[in-house]
Amino acid sequence: MNGIRPGITGITAAVLLFLLSCAVPRSYALDVKRTVLENGLVLLTVERHNLPMVRVSVGINAGSLHEGADKAGLASLAAGLLTEGTKNRTAQQISEEIEFVGGELGASGGDDYVTAGLSVLKKDTALGLNLLSDIILNPLFPEPEIGKMKERIKGALRAKEESPGYVASRIFRSEIFGSHPYGRVVMGTPETLDSITREDLVSFHRDHYVPAQTIMAVVGDITHAEAEALIREYFGTWHQADAAAPDIPVATTTKRRKTVTVDKDLTQATIILGHGGISRGAPDYYAVSVMNYILGGGGFASRLMQNIREEKGLVYDISSVFSADRYGGSFEVSLQTSNETANRAIGEILREVQLMQHAPVSDQELSDAKSFLTGSFPMRIETSARIAGFLVAVEYYGLGLEYIDEYADYINSVSKEDVLRVARTYLDADKYVLVVVADQDKAALQEEYR
Repeated sequence: MNGIRPGITGITAAVLLFLLSCAVPRSYALDVKRTVLENGLVLLTVERHNLPMVRVSVGINAGSLHEGADKAGLASLAAGLLTEGTKNRTAQQISEEIEFVGGELGASGGDDYVTAGLSVLKKDTALGLNLLSDIILNPLFPEPEIGKMKERIKGALRAKEESPGYVASRIFRSEIFGSHPYGRVVMGTPETLDSITREDLVSFHRDHYVPAQTIMAVVGDITHAEAEALIREYFGTWHQADAAAPDIPVATTTKRRKTVTVDKDLTQATIILGHGGISRGAPDYYAVSVMNYILGGGGFASRLMQNIREEKGLVYDISSVFSADRYGGSFEVSLQTSNETANRAIGEILREVQLMQHAPVSDQELSDAKSFLTGSFPMRIETSARIAGFLVAVEYYGLGLEYIDEYADYINSVSKEDVLRVARTYLDADKYVLVVVADQDKAALQEEYR
């Protein structure tokens, strides 16, 4: 939803905007049934009988928000180990059973929530849900697999540190969110991973993998009644834990001017500039989405791309994004440019931010942004897998099932005055965090950016 991908020409972008605006239906026509089981599990079902497939997405409120800083990576490690052995099956048996029917089964960690997913042919739905319930309800966390998983994660972290983009992003999030869980790496660090014991994993699973904190979406060649019956069969006896969910604090991001530099022998400078943003549930989210599309989220249609790439030739790609999570968010502009043009690129970013705050956008910019955002929305729900993941997110963020049909109205109701207002409210060209990973001698940041 951040806009047209780099590589699409201006003419193609205009054609795409026209086609999207012509193709947008007033209603996206998803017949969603919502059921809350007696144990608190929220079940969302959508029938799609075009293919004999069933997709299940599960969101469990057991993300890194619920771990301590000294145990960073605990939630992600627990999710990754779900398929590595249960009380009923070894990791090899789990793998063989799902592969035998050509299905897919997996789980991964996140900051707001962890996800588990299942994809099987309709005839294998019962088998798939048997496996899915087994890994969620009965993980064993075998000691040998814990050690192997830790080493794999450490290896991945070492590899990521070789990427300037990852380094810049890691530092940026830490500076923006500080001690809040959003400021940490979801995978943890080598030191915190080493501190995690099997007992930690067992306790975390017991306290946070509970039905009342779980959302399940079942989409595909299955009726609502069939889906509900199967979920009741395999998850209906899942009991609520006694431990109460901890109170998660809202992320407070103090706007301040700070520059962090990392010196590396690189020909290109990787730059992130930004500050705190908004949460997903903020009333201004839709106006901010329109504003950001015009500023830097719209690919070649955005002001940042037109100015800094097309007119100045300083970058190949540049974009801005408001990352909005449940308890807070951030705004960031990211780009790569030659070391020698880093100062100029930073100056142009700040100039475009100031322009967004000082004058209304044009009628054409507003129209194009609305056309793309509403026109591209159906792409988010064009497959069973996307629908299932989308429904979990809609439920988790409390958007309501009417969100699907009302999204276009939310976007189309945004005015030029709204765009100017949120630009002045949520953008800041004076107080920002600037991260520059570059050959610092060649980049030679000006005093005003240090």
